[in-house]
Amino acid sequence: MNLKILWMYSDMMDLYGDKGNVQVLKMRCQRRGIDCTVDTMTMGDTVSLEDYDLLFMGGGADFEQNLLYKDLLDRREGLQKALDSGSAFFLVCGSYQLFGQYYLDQDGNKVEGLGLYDFYTIASTRDRRCIGNIAVQAQMDGCTFKAVGFENHGGQTQNVATPFAKVLKGHGNTYDGGYEGFLNNQVLATYMHGSLLPKNPLVADLLLKRALRRNYGTVELAPLDDSLEDHARKIMLERMGIKE
Repeated sequence: MNLKILWMYSDMMDLYGDKGNVQVLKMRCQRRGIDCTVDTMTMGDTVSLEDYDLLFMGGGADFEQNLLYKDLLDRREGLQKALDSGSAFFLVCGSYQLFGQYYLDQDGNKVEGLGLYDFYTIASTRDRRCIGNIAVQAQMDGCTFKAVGFENHGGQTQNVATPFAKVLKGHGNTYDGGYEGFLNNQVLATYMHGSLLPKNPLVADLLLKRALRRNYGTVELAPLDDSLEDHARKIMLERMGIKE
């Protein structure tokens, strides 16, 4: 099997170890004998987005988002083609926000989003942020599990019809809304950095299955020894006072 991953704006959207997500996806493919190619792109690059099985975009601050959002908007047709072709998407923090209707920053500037989904984001005041370790109870593709991560965002994402998870500890999409991220059958969008996938190998494998489904249909992945990763996740849960 072959898998093609595109890391969008790799030089700009990479907060809090988001690059670890790409490393984990590639490593888990390699350990299973799956040929995995990871390409990167940045502003101005000519890329056929629909050629990729999985598109990843990490987090960035307001500065980076304001720099790249026009370039991203110019790629809306290509992104829609990728969605129509069955590509999977994994979006973290700032990129999550940009796939919605708009982002209203702390100075009142409105950054237009791609408008692919109904959610929108409004920045909070500079002295109030959703920050710290986070634990959630998630449901994804028939699996129910607890996941851990790290969040640091001022943006309050609202009007999320289908969240990724219920918050057990931390904030999530808003200060006290109780839910985290966005999920549909192709897109996983989340505020969870840390990076997310090294601590949550099940999420990595679910993303890989979504990506492989595009060319191979439903696949079963060979099990890997995730004892170290699972131990790290359990330690984080214990620190937050949550039982497995």
